[in-house]
Amino acid sequence: MGVGRFVYTPILPLMHAQAGLSAAAGANLATANYVGYLIGALAGTFLPRLVRSAAVLRGSLLALVASLAAIPLTHSTTVWLLLRLGAGAFSALIFVIAVSSLLSHLREHPAHLPGWAFGGVGAGIALSGLLVLVLRTVGTWQAAWWAAAALAAALTLAAWGLRPEPAPQPASSASGTHVRTSGPRTHRWFGALIASYTLEGIGYIIAGTFLVAAIEQTSPGWIGSGAWVLVGLAAVPSSALWAWLGHRWSRPDLLLAALGVQAVGIALPALVGGVAAALISAVLFGSTFIGVSTLALAAGAHLRFPRAVALLTTGYSVGQILGPLVATPLLHHGYHQALILASVVVLAAALGALVLRIGFPHHMPTPGHPVRRSEPATGNPLTSLDAAEAQPAE
Repeated sequence: MGVGRFVYTPILPLMHAQAGLSAAAGANLATANYVGYLIGALAGTFLPRLVRSAAVLRGSLLALVASLAAIPLTHSTTVWLLLRLGAGAFSALIFVIAVSSLLSHLREHPAHLPGWAFGGVGAGIALSGLLVLVLRTVGTWQAAWWAAAALAAALTLAAWGLRPEPAPQPASSASGTHVRTSGPRTHRWFGALIASYTLEGIGYIIAGTFLVAAIEQTSPGWIGSGAWVLVGLAAVPSSALWAWLGHRWSRPDLLLAALGVQAVGIALPALVGGVAAALISAVLFGSTFIGVSTLALAAGAHLRFPRAVALLTTGYSVGQILGPLVATPLLHHGYHQALILASVVVLAAALGALVLRIGFPHHMPTPGHPVRRSEPATGNPLTSLDAAEAQPAE
């Protein structure tokens, strides 16, 4: 999923230079991918049987590989839009199935295991960035897409035996009553959380799409792809790292810190420039974007707001669609203004996290169950979710 979804970012400068792709068309391709991701996420949410199907997982893996391999076969922007739309939908299904499998099969295992598994997205980013870094001097944009398809195919073989989550036990009536009655008591905090997470979707995706192109405007060409490799490498341990920090601080505090660090990382290449700023930016961005997602989803589930994870995922996906659209008017003057916009939006998300932490209910008693604490949290944030909270709702 890390390859199929994010390899577009390091290949984008090659397509500008060799395929004649305009900045606006590049933003449209990014938007198509995020629309597809929303479609896939909604399908996994409202058709939960898809999440429990090995055939859907394997079909999505194969279709994602095919979507990468097909892009070099045409110069039609319309076909590219459709292929990136499909890649987004298949990526979302793969991610939802993999997360649900993790949460169901690793519940009794050490908490660091799911954290490292989430780092697989970062590993895919790093591998695809390294691939493009090697090929950019000896190959073409077509060769980069075919190499990415080959890499995704190899990873598909490794993922072929993943077991989706089993069918859940019917929820008790008491549990259903609890969700309905506890929701209104936490609507204030959930409102701040979903606003913050949606804004993060806008800001993060602008940087995630245009960071390499922005760096390459003022640095040697290899620095952009090298920075993207660093983004992936920093993302690999990030979920486990934020889980470890959860032993000492609450989720709202960590969410505020992660968003602040990310905003600084996004702004650096635009405000400072140079190789050092680019590399520091990559590390700060890569080490926070997965952590923000796990912390936000965990906080939403802790609040026991009805369909919290589904609503947060939808808001985040809508934010990802809006990001390239609001940034497009700024691309006529290069990518630096877009990064400044992204940083400001992430700072606004941090303000939402600041509101969230005011009076946040760290103790949420459940009728008939022992009290669970969120301060400090233990283990990976997502592993502390109940099955009904963490997986797509029926």
